[in-house]
Amino acid sequence: MYSKEMYLQQIEDVINRGPYKANWDSLSAHETPAWFRDAKFGIFIHWGAYSIPAFGNEWYPRNMYIQGSPEYEHHRRVYGDQKDFGYKDFIPLFKAEHFDAAAWIDLFKKAGAKYVVPVAEHHDGFQMYRSDISHWNAFEMGPHRDVLGELTEEMHKNGLVNGASTHRIEHWFFMGHGRDFDSDITGSEKEGDLYWPAMPEGDHQDLFSEPVPTREFLEDWMVRTCELIDRYHVKELYFDWWIQHSSAKPYLQKIAAYYYNRAAEWKEEVVIAYKHDAFMFGTALVDIERGQFADVQPFYWQTDTAAAKNSWCYTENNEFKKAKDILCDLVDVVSKNGNLLLNVGPKADGTISEEDTEILLQIGAWLKANGEAIYGSRVWRTAAEGPTKVEEGQFTDGKDKVFTKEDFRFTVKGSHLYAACLSYPEDGRIVIKSLAEQDASRLPKFHGIIENVEVLGFEESPVWKRTENGLEIETQNVRSDKPVVFKITIK
Repeated sequence: MYSKEMYLQQIEDVINRGPYKANWDSLSAHETPAWFRDAKFGIFIHWGAYSIPAFGNEWYPRNMYIQGSPEYEHHRRVYGDQKDFGYKDFIPLFKAEHFDAAAWIDLFKKAGAKYVVPVAEHHDGFQMYRSDISHWNAFEMGPHRDVLGELTEEMHKNGLVNGASTHRIEHWFFMGHGRDFDSDITGSEKEGDLYWPAMPEGDHQDLFSEPVPTREFLEDWMVRTCELIDRYHVKELYFDWWIQHSSAKPYLQKIAAYYYNRAAEWKEEVVIAYKHDAFMFGTALVDIERGQFADVQPFYWQTDTAAAKNSWCYTENNEFKKAKDILCDLVDVVSKNGNLLLNVGPKADGTISEEDTEILLQIGAWLKANGEAIYGSRVWRTAAEGPTKVEEGQFTDGKDKVFTKEDFRFTVKGSHLYAACLSYPEDGRIVIKSLAEQDASRLPKFHGIIENVEVLGFEESPVWKRTENGLEIETQNVRSDKPVVFKITIK
C-alpha cells in the first residue's frame, strides 16, 4: 500500500546510509559512467495519449486549453467543447493495439543505438508505466500495459542500456489554462488526479517565477521520480527543463543523492542528464536540446534531438530530417565529446512511422560500416576542420548545415585516428590539412607517422600521400551522400 510519508522516509534513509549526500559537494564525486562514454548513440521515445490527436505537437494537452490557439480550435472542431471532451477523454482511445516492445527494440538495435530513453511521464501527467502513486497510468488505463516495463525487459534481452525521462515537474502549470474558461479542468482536482494542480503559468525563464510549486507537489514529483528509479533501475535518468526553478533545487539534490546511492547498492553505473544549469556543474551530465556545442568540450555531454523537425511526438504533419543530416550531427557531436539521443514518435496504435523506420535503418547501415569510428572513441587533439561553422545553442537543429569536402571531424581509438569527410566529393579527392607535414618546433600540430590509410565501408584501398598541404587522399569508386570515414593507422 502506497504511503507518501513512508516513501519520503525511505528517501531520507537511503541518503543517510549511502556515500552520497544531498549537497553539491558530495554529488560532485559522481563520475560519468563508462557505458555512456562508449555508447555515443541512443534512442529517445515520445509516446502517449497526446499521440491520439496527432496534431501540433506533444504540447497538445496544454495548448488545447489556450483559447484561440490552433489546438484549441482544432479540438472544438474535431472533438467538441473542452467541457464535454477534455484531455482525459483521449486516454480510453489510446489503446496501443499494435504496440510490440520486442519489435521496437529490435528496430533500435538495428539502428545502432546502445541505450534507449522512453518518456516515462510527459507534461500531461499520464504515466507510461505501472505506478502505485496515481491511477492515471498506462497499466491501469488506456493500453492497460506497463509500457516502460515491457521496453525495459526487451532492452535487457538485447544488451541495450535502459533509461527513462521524467517531464513531470512542468505539470505544475501545464493544464492551468483550462481554468480560464468553462472546461473539464475545474481547479477542484486533488493530489493524484490527472489535472492536478493546474496552476497559472509563469515566466519560463524566470528562476523565481510565481506561483511557486507547493511542497505537496514537489514531494509528489520527487517520489514519482524515485519510484521510477526503484522499479526500473534506470541507467540514464533524463530531466526535461523547468527543474532549474529555484523551488526545485533542494529536491534535485535529494533525488540525485538517492539515485546515486541506489546505484551504488545495485553496483550499477548511472547518469543524470539535465538542462539549463539545473544541477551544479560536475554533479550530472549537461544536455543540449536540439542543439550542439560549436567546439570540443573537456566534459562529456549529450544532445537530444528528433527525427522530425517540428514535433517530438507523431503528428500527421511531421517534417522529417534526412538520415545524412542526422549522421553528420552524430559525427560532429561525438568528435566534440558528446552523445546523440535521437527521438522517434510512434503512432498512437503503437506502430513506428515509415519515415522514422527508414531513417533509423539508414543510420544503422552506416554505423554497421563505420561504427568503430564512433563507439568507444575519444576526442582527438583537433575535433573539426573546415569552413562550415556549427551554430552553438539550443533549438538550432532545424537550420540546414551545408558541409563541404573540406569539412572533417576526428575521433581516436587505440592506434587509429578516424577522419570523417562530411560531404565526400564526386571526384574522390580530399585534403586533410590537420595532417600536413610541418615543422613541429614551430607549430604544436600533429607530427606523427602515418602508417596506413583505409576507407571504412568500401573495398577500395585509397591512394594517399602526406605533403605540406595535408594528407592527400584519392579514391576511384567511393560514392556516398553520407559521411565517409578514413581509418588512419598511426605508427
